[in-house]
Amino acid sequence: MVTVSDFGNYETAWCPGCGNFPILDAVKQALVLCDLAPRDVLFVSGIGQAAKAPHYLNANVFNGLHGRAIPVATGAKLANPDLAVIAESGDGCMYGEGGNHFLAAIRRNPDITVLVHDNRVYGLTKGQASPTSPDGLVTKAQPNGPLSSSFNPVALAVLMGAGFVARGFAGMQEHLAGIVAEAIRHKGLSLVDILQPCVSFNKVNTYAWYQERCRVLPGDYDPADKDLALRTAMTFGDEIPIGIICRRTDRPPLEDRIPALAPGPLVGRPLDREALQGVYENYL
Repeated sequence: MVTVSDFGNYETAWCPGCGNFPILDAVKQALVLCDLAPRDVLFVSGIGQAAKAPHYLNANVFNGLHGRAIPVATGAKLANPDLAVIAESGDGCMYGEGGNHFLAAIRRNPDITVLVHDNRVYGLTKGQASPTSPDGLVTKAQPNGPLSSSFNPVALAVLMGAGFVARGFAGMQEHLAGIVAEAIRHKGLSLVDILQPCVSFNKVNTYAWYQERCRVLPGDYDPADKDLALRTAMTFGDEIPIGIICRRTDRPPLEDRIPALAPGPLVGRPLDREALQGVYENYL
């Protein structure tokens, strides 16, 4: 039986009070809820404080380039569909440097889970504005506020037809763990945008600010209603709905649409050198 302790307990480099701590604990709880042992899961991350989260887990981990977690996660899932693959990083890494990969993944629908620690700033590089920074947020690098308007990844994911789109809050750890577990179980791309206070560089979106505004979606909420999901995703201000905003199963995952994968996983399959030579000769 899998337990939280199986995933280890390590010293971190995060600031005291950082929202990354409860997110890390929630992810461990989610893995236990899914009965996934460390050998069964692969975490792929980029660069940033959020991207360090998998470093503090006893699991398979690939730490890649800034903004490049999603394509590596997609490749790993195509090679070994038996793995539960989770791409985990921050809002700057996923939505900024990795923005085009984020869009491509929604279109392709690989069976991966994308966890984004959304603290609305770049935490590792001392708090400059990120894609999700609110309009008017004053930082050392943007004393007059960001020049670009704030990006709503949840609404975009719903609009583009992502099969599972959710918003969680680091201050509601048990609720967040349930969301992440459902995201992992979903067949296809799952996005969980996690509202995470940055106690060092974002003095606006604090724990208290979120606690006043976050509202768990009611029990009769229907995540299959796309119009409702889009309206819910667009709601962010005096009230912030959290939970599973959109869930649909009408799109097959990428792996099911690739003929070469029909015989089974690429992992462990012997190399057919004659077939490979034929591919080379086609380009001569």
